[in-house]
Amino acid sequence: MRTDERGGPMLPDTSAVAAALAVAERHCSPALLNHSVRTYAWAAAYATAHGIDRDDELLGVAALLHDIALTPSFDSHTVPFEEAGGDLARVFGRAAGWPAARADRVAEVIVRHMRDDVAADADPESHLLQVASSFEVVGRRREEFPAGLRAATLDRLPRLGFRDEFLARFEDQARRKPESAAAGSVRRNLAERITGNPLDEG
Repeated sequence: MRTDERGGPMLPDTSAVAAALAVAERHCSPALLNHSVRTYAWAAAYATAHGIDRDDELLGVAALLHDIALTPSFDSHTVPFEEAGGDLARVFGRAAGWPAARADRVAEVIVRHMRDDVAADADPESHLLQVASSFEVVGRRREEFPAGLRAATLDRLPRLGFRDEFLARFEDQARRKPESAAAGSVRRNLAERITGNPLDEG
């Protein structure tokens, strides 16, 4: 397990995760980078609390790259961001030496995080990314994440204006790709839901 500067657990300690972190650090804003690492932290904590067996390396890479196509470097003007991000993650996985099936899996997990809910027993990594990212953005399932865990995680990985930046990126996606899942989320009052996220309180 990689640690942050305060010695707390942060990410799985594998070469693929380290490389994915380097990609995220280069291309993501500070707010989007912290969001990606927090997403893994919430996912890992939720998995431990519910006894969900998962592939931590796969989950770590997916969490770090799940929003990479919201960045200027990898934004697609035609393909939904989760599909573009999944395609990039597939290329990343092959470059990291993963077999094709494993590279396909990380792409699938990233695409699925914007689709209908997936059960933990059917696809644990997709389920965990969905749970963690939806808590991150709109505070869904907030009762699953104790106040102490929230405070410690936010102390290590502050929000840095994530809410406003993320909403602006999603609204931009919605304007350019009106049939995308991001556009659907905006139509379902994302702006109102994101404002009520307890992670942005105080």
